[in-house]
Parts: sequence; C-alpha cells; structure tokens
Amino acid sequence: MVSLSSALQQHLSQPLIIGSVTLHSRVLQSPLSGVTDRAFRQLVRRYAPTSMLYTEMVQATGVCHAQQLEKIMDIDAAEQPISIQLFDCRPDFMAAAARKAVAAGAKTIDINMGCPVNKITKKGGGSSLLREPEVAEAIVRTVAEAVPVPVTVKTRIGWDDQQINAVEFARRMEAAGAQMLTLHGRTRSQGYHGPARWEWIAKVKAALDIPVIANGDIDSVAAAVRCLEQTGADGVMCSRGTLGYPFLVGEIDQFLKTGIMPIAPTPVDLLRCAREHLGLLWRYKGQKGIHQARKHMAWYIKGFEGAAPLRQKLCQITTVDEGYDLLDGAVLTVKLQYRPFCPT
Repeated sequence: MVSLSSALQQHLSQPLIIGSVTLHSRVLQSPLSGVTDRAFRQLVRRYAPTSMLYTEMVQATGVCHAQQLEKIMDIDAAEQPISIQLFDCRPDFMAAAARKAVAAGAKTIDINMGCPVNKITKKGGGSSLLREPEVAEAIVRTVAEAVPVPVTVKTRIGWDDQQINAVEFARRMEAAGAQMLTLHGRTRSQGYHGPARWEWIAKVKAALDIPVIANGDIDSVAAAVRCLEQTGADGVMCSRGTLGYPFLVGEIDQFLKTGIMPIAPTPVDLLRCAREHLGLLWRYKGQKGIHQARKHMAWYIKGFEGAAPLRQKLCQITTVDEGYDLLDGAVLTVKLQYRPFCPT
C-alpha cells in the first residue's frame, strides 16, 4: 500500500515557490527531445491542469538565428504554466534566446546541463557543463540578469563515477542565480542505464535553499512517493515514464494532493489516447507528424493480447486514416471490459 508520511504530506500540501512563480503542483513534466511538443503537452495538461510543462530542449543559437524559433513560439495560452528549456555554452546567445522565450510566454527559463547525448555535449552544452562549472555559472548569471522570470537548471549528479560533483555544482548554480534545480540521479556516463541514485538528490537538497526537484526512475505513483520520502525533495519531474503514458504526471499529482490512488487506464483507454495523439500530430504537423507518431504508437501499444503485431503495423503507417483504422479495430477486439478513465 502506498502512503505518505504526515511530515511529507504537510510539506507537499504547500504551493511550490520558484522565485516569483507560484505552482499549485509539485509534479512536473520533463522536457523530452522529440516528445514534449504541443500535441503531447495537450494530453498531459488534460490530466495535470496545474503542473509545470516544458517544451522540447532548444539550442539558443538556433533561436537567435531563427532556425528553431518556431519551437518556442508554438505555445498555446491554455498550456500555462509552461517553461522553455534552452541549451548552449555561450552566455550571450543564451540570454538573447531567453528573452525571446519570455516573449513567447515562458513562465521560467530552464537551462539544460544534463543531456548526455554526444551531439549536445560535443557542442559544449548539456552535461558537458558539469566539467565547466565556471561556464555554467556565467550562463546562469547572464540569463538571470537578462530576463524578468525565474531561471532554473536541470542537471545530473556528475560526469562519471570518478567525477560526481553534484553538491558543489548545485551550490554554484544557486549562487549564480538559479531559483530551482532539478537533479537527475545518474551520471552522464550512465545515460539512462542502471538505477537512479536518489541519495545524491538528498545530499543536494540538504545543501541548497532553493527548491530541488527529483528526477530519474519516477515511473509510477509508488516510485514518486518512495523518492520523495528518501530525498526530501520539493517535488518530482516525470520523464521517460510518460512515454506512451501521458496520464502519469496527473496520477502522481492527484495522489500527492488527495492520498487517493488513481484508477489506472485500461488498454482500451490507452488505445483511445493513442488515437487522439495520432490525430493531434497530424493536425499540427501533417505528414511529418505521421512519421513522428510511429514511435509514440509503439510506446502506447502494450499489455493486451495482440499488442505486438498491432505495434508492428502502427510503426509502418503512412496516413492518419491507416492508423485510425488499426486503432479502432483494436478497440473492438481487446478482450477487456471498457472502463473510461475519468480523472478527478
């Protein structure tokens, strides 16, 4: 049985304060490259009406040269509160991009200092900044001085097991002007392998005065509660657990606020959600959206008889109607009683 300690429940019942921004949820949707576009955020927002959402990570240079400007401009007023995540190694470009992000509606500017992907670290961005703390400080300080909204940082516990510098690095980010820090409990060299080391999140939480958000292995309500109990963090950020499952942020938020375990969506609910997601991608992106939908369909389709062949077919669709036909047929053949998913 999942339950919250009284001390944790009291702490989590208060709003999350990030500088001048007040959030009425302590569960955040992580920025995910190629995932957290407008279509995906629309689904997450339905079940998590007050949680902070994040755009996909955007390179500051691309924003300044207008090549990726559309990524930060594609925000709907109904998506608030929303943050825009930027990455780069040049403070002046970051500041210029941050000003454009605020103009587009960002409530906070999040700086990515944790992405482990080679194409990002080779450019001096993401987790490479863990080995360049002076540059990281300069970025935070310059961006904080450039915009009127809070600046936050998302990072990892270190570059590798021999270079774990989470506490020192986090202190430097706070001193530079960061008003919240999200910590992924893995090193850069781990990537997404092995368990997240939540003990480092606890150490960073104890060392900082600003809010600390726990990230890594938050894939269920039970995992979120365990993490919060072990770390004392001010909230959790959901990442890969939301792939094919945009209900997760809302489920955790509901439990933290009410103590009531939400009813899990059935396979039919997931199929219907997949269909809606496919339609949104088609509406917003046309044929490009169909190609992007294939990976999402693979994440949704699981847990029922016939899932594997259906998943294979959906990964090859070329039109939205082809996807609709496959999903509609699956709804009719799934041998489970349909129970609508009704969030409270």
